[in-house]
Amino acid sequence: MKTLFEVTDVDRRFYEERLRGFLPETVIDVHTHVWSQQVKAPVSSGPLRAVTWPARVARESSAADLAETYRLMFPGKKVTPLIFGNVLDQADDIEGGNGLVAEGAREFGFPALLFAKPQWTAQDLDRRLEGGPFLGIKVYLTLADAYLPEKEIRIFDFLPPHQLDVMQRRRGIVMLHIPRDGRLRDPVNLTQMIEIEQRWPDVKVIIAHVGRAYCPEDIGTAFETLKKTRNMVFDFSANTNADVFKRLIEAVGPRRILFGSDLPITRMRMRRVCEKGNYVNLVPRGLYGDVSEDRHMREVTGAEASGLSFFLYEEIDAFRQAAGATSLSRADIEDVFHNNAARLIKSAGTGKGSKS
Repeated sequence: MKTLFEVTDVDRRFYEERLRGFLPETVIDVHTHVWSQQVKAPVSSGPLRAVTWPARVARESSAADLAETYRLMFPGKKVTPLIFGNVLDQADDIEGGNGLVAEGAREFGFPALLFAKPQWTAQDLDRRLEGGPFLGIKVYLTLADAYLPEKEIRIFDFLPPHQLDVMQRRRGIVMLHIPRDGRLRDPVNLTQMIEIEQRWPDVKVIIAHVGRAYCPEDIGTAFETLKKTRNMVFDFSANTNADVFKRLIEAVGPRRILFGSDLPITRMRMRRVCEKGNYVNLVPRGLYGDVSEDRHMREVTGAEASGLSFFLYEEIDAFRQAAGATSLSRADIEDVFHNNAARLIKSAGTGKGSKS
């Protein structure tokens, strides 16, 4: 069997010296993707609304690949993922993608989310959730109607109220990647996040990537508003900013923070820096093709390149630093990396679907 990816001495040292002792023995990863090239559209059918660098890491990602990734990257730990698809284009086979996720969930016993299109009616969504392995939905801005300019897309354009009504009845999980250039600090995003919290209090909303606050400039005064919330929780997937994590901990506390990886994307070998509010992934020259036109990517060489480890290790290490700066206890760490997600998953999907 071909090795899925290489683990180097640099990686082993990073894990042993910084992460093994920090992580609890059992971990739940709430943000992972399962997909196959068979469900991806060969040609994009609409405007580009997402960054393209994540696609350079892995052409496919099966549930088996995730299990093998944890074996390679986290020796001595038991990791369970919450899985969902990776539908970025209107022409992608969303039904096929959700089918792959369902197969993986049943085969490995992984909890799962349904990737939902905003064009579905409440009855469409209910039907797809009924009797399936899905505890809720994953939604994404690229599936909003094509006529909407990317910079003007709002949360309700790809997570419509009638679908939130369904999730409220079902007490389901919603994995939400917020839109707009302002990211977490955007006032439209914050207003709609608060509206969801107030109108649909039984929906278990996970704000992915700390609201895409990858640099301190992405925060603004958002945490002054968000510290008043009670229901929404935040994963820190694909984020490596210890300062952002520190401010998140101070705003909402460790019981409302979840570990997520964004695998397989975070198998990338890289280190991230912020430059005037723009995040830049530093990667070994030639490893991910021509990245010269991507403002979020930059190649490095020599000792800097050879010393790079996994994106996911960098993410966890940044949270470790923030945990130290905020004096989190061992129990707090276990909450973030396991217990909070375990409670969320156990209580998800305990409501009822449509009676119509």
